[in-house]
Amino acid sequence: MSNLNAKFRHSHRGAQEAGRRELISRSLQSAQHCLEDQDYGTAYAHYLLVLNLAPELKTSVKETFQFTLFKWAEELDSLARIQDLFNCYEQALELYPNDEVICNSMGEHLFRMGFRDEAAGYFHKAVKLNPDFADAKENFYRVANWLVERWHFIMLNDAKRNLTYLKAIENAVCSGCKSVLDIGTGTGILSMFAKKAGASSVFACELSKTMYELACDVVAANNMDKEIKLLHLKSLDIEIPKDIPERVSLVVTETVDAGLFGEGIVESLIHAWEHLLLQPKPKNQDVNTKDYGQVIPASATVFGMAVECKEIRRHHRVGTQEVAGVHLPRSVKFFSPTHASAGSEETVEPYTTEKLSRIPGGYVPLTEPFQIMTVDFNNLQELKSLAHRKPWKLSQPVTEGGMLDAIVVWFVLQLDDEHALSTSPSEETCWEQAVYPVQGLPDYSVKAGDTVMMEVCCQDCYLKIQKISFLTSECGMDCSDRDEMLSLGNEAELCNALASLQTASEQDDKGQVCVLESTEIALLNNVPYHECFRAAMGKVLSSLNPSKDLESMDIDRHGCGVNIQEGQSKSSVDVVPDPLYVLDVSEGFSILPIIAGKLGPVKAYSSIEKEQHQAVLNVISEANNFPKETVEFWLSQLEDENVVLQRPKSDKLWSIIILDVIETSGLIQQEVMEKAAISRCLLQSGGKIFPQYVLVYGMLVESQSLLLESAVQGTEPTLGFNIAPFINQFKVPVRVYLDLSTLPCVPLSKPAELLRLDLMNPLLNTASREVKVQICKSGQVTAIPFWYHIHLDEEHSLNTSDEFSHWKQAAVVLDKPLQVQVGDELVLDVQHHKSNISITVKQ
Repeated sequence: MSNLNAKFRHSHRGAQEAGRRELISRSLQSAQHCLEDQDYGTAYAHYLLVLNLAPELKTSVKETFQFTLFKWAEELDSLARIQDLFNCYEQALELYPNDEVICNSMGEHLFRMGFRDEAAGYFHKAVKLNPDFADAKENFYRVANWLVERWHFIMLNDAKRNLTYLKAIENAVCSGCKSVLDIGTGTGILSMFAKKAGASSVFACELSKTMYELACDVVAANNMDKEIKLLHLKSLDIEIPKDIPERVSLVVTETVDAGLFGEGIVESLIHAWEHLLLQPKPKNQDVNTKDYGQVIPASATVFGMAVECKEIRRHHRVGTQEVAGVHLPRSVKFFSPTHASAGSEETVEPYTTEKLSRIPGGYVPLTEPFQIMTVDFNNLQELKSLAHRKPWKLSQPVTEGGMLDAIVVWFVLQLDDEHALSTSPSEETCWEQAVYPVQGLPDYSVKAGDTVMMEVCCQDCYLKIQKISFLTSECGMDCSDRDEMLSLGNEAELCNALASLQTASEQDDKGQVCVLESTEIALLNNVPYHECFRAAMGKVLSSLNPSKDLESMDIDRHGCGVNIQEGQSKSSVDVVPDPLYVLDVSEGFSILPIIAGKLGPVKAYSSIEKEQHQAVLNVISEANNFPKETVEFWLSQLEDENVVLQRPKSDKLWSIIILDVIETSGLIQQEVMEKAAISRCLLQSGGKIFPQYVLVYGMLVESQSLLLESAVQGTEPTLGFNIAPFINQFKVPVRVYLDLSTLPCVPLSKPAELLRLDLMNPLLNTASREVKVQICKSGQVTAIPFWYHIHLDEEHSLNTSDEFSHWKQAAVVLDKPLQVQVGDELVLDVQHHKSNISITVKQ
């Protein structure tokens, strides 16, 4: 009987196995049919079934499964079925937990949806799984700049700053502050200072998931994980006793930016005094410190200075009324976002930041440094009154004549009675300064004896300096009393004073306001750029329409239509030639379509997206007497805005396509070679892509600054604490937004051509190249800065490192400095993948 049961069970298992195999076979066939029909969702479901039934098939179906997953994810994304999309990736990662391609793709979806912390985790995992996976490396480097901002490296390398904070914390702990809360802990360094100083209980909070996890690793590596409690919270959300057992006696924080208040220090300290800190120590009373609360930093004094600076000016004011033959009407008022923030309902940072000691062209102080305000972080009522304080006026005499370009602001952070940190441009500091550009005045020229006026307030967590103006010295006005109304002897003097008060708010002429990014304003001011494009476009259009001398044709600003040089017959004017089509798909605000429109019978299309910018381009077109249809907006012509590159009409091709090849950061634009491949198919015979090719140049330099800005240099600057290995996981090999003209460095070689990117002739491109470089000065190679020569054609090119350029430069920073001697020859291995350039030195 037992033998019969055994045979039955064996037979049953055999039938089950046969059924399983049959189901797997049928599901694989169904998946293939679905793929052929582009039914990716059903194909994905079949593959899930197969892989759950037959894990042994994982290797053989892996590539097809990945393809199906990615196609189905694209479809779900387009249908906004976000939860279904992430469910699919989670299922896929359960099957292939160590697949770098799936991890990277998951990260890309997360990043596009704004989940940068989560995306970084997947990119980082993909790079760990395969350090040579170029797509994942490029993605991780890009997201790392968002997650761990570069100033973390600079500040951690600032031993003077770290030591000053340590001494102030030691003083507080020694005086009786035994419980400490570190707000915005970052890497946890201030918390570890507190523990080292002898605090009995230390708490630290950090909102960023990436920085919180990094701090956990750092604290554990320094054997303090049992002594410092880390909270993944905003300080405003900390509750007693849920998160910390009781009120603390000391809050330490460095949640300040270049404008002091921009990281929310006032709001967080008001909440801390009300909910997390012991009551403040009474003034002028000798009481035990341990029973009272205090804050490090204790206070701050904010200073300002009016400056002339050509670099600030060209990024915030359009300095010309004519660009490459295109008239910019005075009715159009260009502003950068800092000016627009004054009247904006949105919270816009009212300043930009610059390290003035390294700004190209330098700066000239127009006034003496002056005090703007002080703030006591240990005074709750003063902190609460800041947000409600009415704007106050300041005036300052001009000591040096020049152009009033900006008010520059810095501060002194008083940590305690003995220790302070200054962010002044004249100090050796890791800090940048806040810059409030002056915009909207009819005149910016001041002379010694004039008075600069401004209004100051604290609003939306920002220090705002607005309504910047000046009084001329001819008024004879006494402006020394900042808080009193100006008093004049008689009505005539008052009228003269008001007439000389140059302020944007009093300009009531209604014009078209156009807010541009500072890089877009710098581009408008880049005259060689526009002249170069005009010449190159004219050359192409002339060759495609030889019957017309396009170089002699220009739109008449005073009449309508085209001016033809004398000697041409009237009959030639009567014949309206077919237009030549020009497409500008460069990013941001561009007047290149209007320049093209001035070169003859051209139909130019702009890819500008913002309605405000489109309206301004129309105003400029009208001011140049263009027929309305000369310049049109390409995106409004498209059924699918994701497919920008397509024919102008079903029976027409483009004469010129203008692509953005280089980002203003100094990197190559993403997918530019793929765009060039599509563009080549859309050109008429003789048509051109601009630029036609790009040459990458670089040189070897020794630069301590680049090392300090790229990675934490061991334990010495962090006073013995082991932080470098953890934060350096987020270092990126390429530093961007550099100004080579002011970068502290020593060139060790001459510039060398590293790579060619040909958009018109792909056969001339190589993904990698070896370049021999001769050493002309002994030293340590620490970095390889690079820049571009952008060739519109053989005769017309642009250098992204010249003084007019709106582009910045970039640099590859070596992992380890390399000692070299004069006469040495190094071989550089140059690789180009998508938008990423990697340069390594072959030993």
